[in-house]
Amino acid sequence: MRTTALFSLTFFLIAFGALPGAVQETDIGGEWRLTIQSPRGPMTIEARFVQEGTELTVTMTGPRGDESTGTGSIQGQAVRWSISRSTGSGERTVIYQGRVEGATMSGTADLGERGIVDWAATKK
Repeated sequence: MRTTALFSLTFFLIAFGALPGAVQETDIGGEWRLTIQSPRGPMTIEARFVQEGTELTVTMTGPRGDESTGTGSIQGQAVRWSISRSTGSGERTVIYQGRVEGATMSGTADLGERGIVDWAATKK
């Protein structure tokens, strides 16, 4: 009787995510369309996320077809990644951070000296 009760309680805790090991990770792997509210107006970027556990590899393709890659991480619904690329005025790094909610995510992008802008994305 006691074994059955213990089994039932353990099953309940795992099924409803009450045990630390039972937390499901958010999966954002795949193709996304980001809209960044840049200083020059809205800009659409295609992004591909490859996820291994909590680690991300990100490839972003800009409006002119230029491609940049970077790395990041996801913890629960919180996502963060950075992209570095060479420009005519030197190396630029953009740090994205935000929150995932199903097939959408949104947050801010830190453009360094150019300021912080909002972004939103939808999974394709």
